[in-house]
Amino acid sequence: MPQPAPPVAVPGAQLSRLRRRPEFLRVSSAGRRFAAPGLVLQVAPRLPAPGRIAEELGVGYTVSRKVGGAVQRNRARRRLRAVVQRVMPIHAQSGFDYVLVGRSATVERPFPLLLADLEQALRRLGLWRADGEQSRGGA
Repeated sequence: MPQPAPPVAVPGAQLSRLRRRPEFLRVSSAGRRFAAPGLVLQVAPRLPAPGRIAEELGVGYTVSRKVGGAVQRNRARRRLRAVVQRVMPIHAQSGFDYVLVGRSATVERPFPLLLADLEQALRRLGLWRADGEQSRGGA
């Protein structure tokens, strides 16, 4: 019998999607990265733009054909989105753009280990904030 999922808390930052190729390229070239077994996290400071909210996180997802066919790539993206919804609004520093790159292991890796991979990546990159901590934003 499957265990019920813990509620998704959204006390901190809002998530917005990165959609355009230049946004992904900027994060990839100008940012820092951490590779975990289940994912790669790339981070760069968010550029100021009209209409952007200060407490917003830009999040993008990419999974290449190396991971597998369309079904595997879509599953990997869904799993990355689920991990981000659980961890990043609460624990990620705002004022940054984040790109999660799916790996072959993303598809089959147990979900608790994917959560741990993202948490470890945020800690190693110095962007982890504990519950209730104020987001420092900016660079």
